[in-house]
Amino acid sequence: MQATRTRYWVVAFALSLAMIMYIQRVAIGQAMVPIAAELNLDQAQKGLVLGAFGLSYALFEIPMGLLGDKLGVRRVLGFLVLFWSLFTALTGAAWNMVSLWIARFVFGAGEAGCFPNLTRMLSAWLPVGERIKAQAIMWAFGRWGGALAPPVAYFVISHVGWRWGFVCLALLGVAWVAVFVPWFRDDPAQHKAVNAAELEMLEGSRKLVLHDHGMPWYKLLFQRDIAFLGLQYFCFSYTWYFYVTWLPTWLQQARGLSALEAAGYATLPLAAGGFGSIVSGFLPLSIPRKWVAILGFFTTAVLICIIPNVPSVTTAMLLMAAASFSSDLTMPISWNTCVEIGKQYTATVSSTMNMLGNFAGFVAPVVFGFILQATNSDYSMVMYTMAGAAVLAGICWLFIDPDKSRA
Repeated sequence: MQATRTRYWVVAFALSLAMIMYIQRVAIGQAMVPIAAELNLDQAQKGLVLGAFGLSYALFEIPMGLLGDKLGVRRVLGFLVLFWSLFTALTGAAWNMVSLWIARFVFGAGEAGCFPNLTRMLSAWLPVGERIKAQAIMWAFGRWGGALAPPVAYFVISHVGWRWGFVCLALLGVAWVAVFVPWFRDDPAQHKAVNAAELEMLEGSRKLVLHDHGMPWYKLLFQRDIAFLGLQYFCFSYTWYFYVTWLPTWLQQARGLSALEAAGYATLPLAAGGFGSIVSGFLPLSIPRKWVAILGFFTTAVLICIIPNVPSVTTAMLLMAAASFSSDLTMPISWNTCVEIGKQYTATVSSTMNMLGNFAGFVAPVVFGFILQATNSDYSMVMYTMAGAAVLAGICWLFIDPDKSRA
């Protein structure tokens, strides 16, 4: 009997949600210039607003991961996507800095559950070889969704303004839930479209994720590997958050580009990062993943150090794209390591890593804002801190062995 391919529709749902999530998440960077003009925000206030998402995203990672492990992906994701889409829309209702900060904070709390639950979903529905590739493709689609956000946001804002623009973006999540919830099942064995041959192919994955393996979830969180995974992900995110928060502002205010030109250039780092994830996920399993990660982060640091000394905007953005490509080589490696460690607590372990990493989503934009406020908008100081974070992330991988479970 030939196996059905229902699992590939699950992958399609994961890819589409990754894109939607990033479009809704990254649009604030492109919208910040008109928002700041209307609400009279200074550099430090813009940093606080941009950091609100990262703070709540980090704080709610473990609770949202635990919900997915306890209640199931279908129920939790269905609720969360509607919840965060509501606050995407309410971003457009902000009338001052405080109301905008609250909307972004609550929005981040909802999105915190996205990737831990998608990771659990793919882990139950895919055999290990396909799982690693699917993780790579999912992160690539997320990055490409983020790359689409600046031009999409520019198009929407230029036609309906930034307030109604966020309402339009919210409808993407509502449409996704309307299709996903009636179709999806947490356990492949409960899906009518899965035949016996496909179910046999997925038995090992189902046992890994859906069955009790005897260790309490909280004991997993004290393992050394998780501490280093979290630290390297914090450092990775510290650098990466510049691309989705301050980059359009840098291009417009420091490099003198128009909003349309900035939107075009802002697509490059996230687009290149997506290709980095793809390359990493499709590397032969014989290549040690830890050295891929170390090389990727050290290369990122060198490239970012060069950017402040490059007068050409095009050359600077190509270097930034190459830096993003290099650091995103680590994405499939990090998330698949969470699966190997977490097993039936995959969502909890991956959310722990993502929590520790995405505290940088709060720290980085705020720190960048205060650095710019204190240095009369000297972006070179911001970029040197980004390079330092990339070096520390590379050092962390000396203490992690993502290939240990396959040895």
